[in-house]
Amino acid sequence: MSNIYLGYHFTVEPRELGSEILIAELGEKPFESFIETDLGIVAYIQKEFWNENILDDIYIMESPEFTISYKIEEIDQVNWNEEWEKNFEPIDVDGKCHVRAPFHSKTDAEFDIVIEPKMSFGTGHHETTHMMIQHLLETNVEGLKTLDMGCGTAILAILAEMKGAKPIDAIDIDNWCYLNSIENAERNNCNEISVYEGDAALLSGKNYDLIIANINRNILLNDMQTYVDCLNQNGILLLSGFYNEDIPFIDASCVEKGLTYVKKFERNNWVSLKYLKNN
Repeated sequence: MSNIYLGYHFTVEPRELGSEILIAELGEKPFESFIETDLGIVAYIQKEFWNENILDDIYIMESPEFTISYKIEEIDQVNWNEEWEKNFEPIDVDGKCHVRAPFHSKTDAEFDIVIEPKMSFGTGHHETTHMMIQHLLETNVEGLKTLDMGCGTAILAILAEMKGAKPIDAIDIDNWCYLNSIENAERNNCNEISVYEGDAALLSGKNYDLIIANINRNILLNDMQTYVDCLNQNGILLLSGFYNEDIPFIDASCVEKGLTYVKKFERNNWVSLKYLKNN
């Protein structure tokens, strides 16, 4: 017997942070799968587990910090592979890094990364992930002890290992991201990545030559001192997850803690910054 699904098409503003929170909340409900879109997310639930009040206690739906709308469609038996194929296109970053799903063909790109996104973020499609890939592509990370903080799919940790970084810690507070990161690291034959579930509290006593943090402004500002404390002399800090107008706050925090600004990438008002610890 085929299962009837309902697809909730959510439009979310601001998209990245709002979608992340919305998925976390919907994940506590019987929603089975989520797909990232240009406007927000699509969430799927079997009709037999649905009720008309299912969104009533979703906190973010009532938050004044976010604008969320949705429409519902009924679907007769979802073929998840087809859904991924419709919504997940392979991407190319600067002709050097190709990010694809398992059902896409391999290319001759220098770095070919296979990602099964599932319920995690970090496919390379979002501007912030794309820019962090750009930073890594032009940075010599050979032999650098590395942290991928808020790793999502572990795409950045995977690229770092492909470029010679080791050992690598990948950390995410979300259980789906934790599990997905382990799976993606194995899928890309990575042997230097250790994945942990948690937040910056896990960094106590750790030290790194390279820290990658693609999260959001508030978390970055809250945890910045921890990152700086963990960063070795001449260490590199790559940051993203915020907008152009957030740069003064991020930069002031970094400079205050002794970091030196190096470079910025910008895509559609999203930005990514590179800093060095050299004093």
